[in-house]
Amino acid sequence: MRNPCPRIVIAGASSGVGKTSVTLALIQSLRKKGLKVQPFKVGPDFLDPTYLSLAAGRACYNLDSWMSDPSYVKNLFVEKSKDADIAVIEGVMGLFDGADADSSSGSTAEIAKLLDAPVLFVVDAKGMAMSIAPLVKGFATFEKGVKIGGVIANRIGSQKHLDWLKASLESAQLPPLSGGVEKGGFPVLPSRHLGLITANREKVNEELLEKLSAGLEKHTDIELILAIARKAPSMKKTVSSSQTKEKWVRLGVAMDEAFHFYYKDTLEAFADEGCEIIEFSLLEDDSLPESLDALYIGGGYPEEYAERLSSNAGMLSSIRSFVKAGGALYAECGGLIYLSEGVETLDGKFHEFAGLIPSRAKMFGRFKSLGYVEAVTLCNSLLGRKGTALRGHRFHYSEFLAQPDGNEWSNPYRLKKRRDSQTADEGWFSENIFATYVHAHLASNKKVIESILNNCGVKK
Repeated sequence: MRNPCPRIVIAGASSGVGKTSVTLALIQSLRKKGLKVQPFKVGPDFLDPTYLSLAAGRACYNLDSWMSDPSYVKNLFVEKSKDADIAVIEGVMGLFDGADADSSSGSTAEIAKLLDAPVLFVVDAKGMAMSIAPLVKGFATFEKGVKIGGVIANRIGSQKHLDWLKASLESAQLPPLSGGVEKGGFPVLPSRHLGLITANREKVNEELLEKLSAGLEKHTDIELILAIARKAPSMKKTVSSSQTKEKWVRLGVAMDEAFHFYYKDTLEAFADEGCEIIEFSLLEDDSLPESLDALYIGGGYPEEYAERLSSNAGMLSSIRSFVKAGGALYAECGGLIYLSEGVETLDGKFHEFAGLIPSRAKMFGRFKSLGYVEAVTLCNSLLGRKGTALRGHRFHYSEFLAQPDGNEWSNPYRLKKRRDSQTADEGWFSENIFATYVHAHLASNKKVIESILNNCGVKK
């Protein structure tokens, strides 16, 4: 399959330059032209994609070249953008920031090179004039294969300021200034300790999107950006798509305001391998859906909804009964906390949860772990034989006050951080529960998906 879809990567020199606002504004402007826009997000982020999905009216997919291999990234991009008019890809951190300090592995730049996609470079231009030229030149020439097609100057002071910046780039024969955004020209997006608050239609409505779009369009040539995106060459999938298998496993997936940190392609990979995905709410439902073969409780904000989760006695009882009956349960981060005795929130209050894991979690005001990890299983489990390797990331503000004692419970993972050689054993494992802080990229490891389904209590 060949994909001629035009594409553009929105990147910057660092976090905080306005990439997300520019991306949302551009998507809205393109949709107003009648274009189908396919959004993507570089890296492991769960929150920005919720904004991009609502803005585009299409599901946003993560492109992560460290957690998954290059062929997976390319195939995912081609498959999901095949019926779109243009793909808009929001970068992460600075253009070259990734998994390592001495390479662009896992960075926005690596994704741009993999997809042969031009970059729209966002600069915080407050207090800047001629200095925009060496900044852009440095990024444009730093690594072969990274093509900056245009520049957006954010937080400009006036039209005269924008003209000056444009002249600076032209005089140095650098990528052109595609436009700018006035200081205060974008509405402020709501944020929380993990970054943006998860988006919904109340937060990301047409009024907000129109304000973003207007802030961009006032000084920006959208047609010029389209022309840059159309310079990207066609791409071809490296492998053919596999056919969706007959549904033979009913997988319950917790999905509500408290638990919604899932990679879209991971849930689709489960479905392709024979899962009927049954969504349910740990907040609203008083019991699990009937006849489930396995449960998947992902990450989210259990601490923000601790009182409601704790008071839903019917669901807590239903979860306990499912596990007692031998049901398979896989949980990540927030799901791990939900399975514990409970959580102590920042206000010092303790809220009881499922009590399946013999320890309690405590929230802290700053993160306790952040970054990519390589994970190797320490025992035979739902995920496969001992020694199964996965890649993922951790980002959490809690920690457990006790650890597995090696008897009924053990650590399922040995983790190695990407940026050092130290290892640590992590997680909670029993016969039918695999719970961890790690958000693993399961979709890029088909054998793990197959193993989970083959070990969830039913036979093919």
